[in-house]
Amino acid sequence: MPYHSAPLDLAFHALSDPTRRAVVSRLVEGELPVSALAEPFDMALPSFSQHLRVLEDCGLIESEKRGRSRWCRLVPARFEEAADWMETERRRWTERLDRLEVYLDNADDK
Repeated sequence: MPYHSAPLDLAFHALSDPTRRAVVSRLVEGELPVSALAEPFDMALPSFSQHLRVLEDCGLIESEKRGRSRWCRLVPARFEEAADWMETERRRWTERLDRLEVYLDNADDK
């Protein structure tokens, strides 16, 4: 997996904001209309909609108009890409730390 990919960079940028992470957490339970998503946040709807736009632009959520409401839902594939990248990095660092531990153990024996 590349170290830098535009979709992955956008996803991590979107998740760097606590409001957007809270939106994602609420959508884990299932899709919701924007009005229900915005309810617990102390901000104007246009400001909240900007957060949704960031999440949608990077592909973490998608929305659709149903009647007079806009409904949002998660897009699991984008989260899987981020999880795969983190797992790759975790394995890489675990291997490095294991090699360091072996090196230090051998250095102590000398």
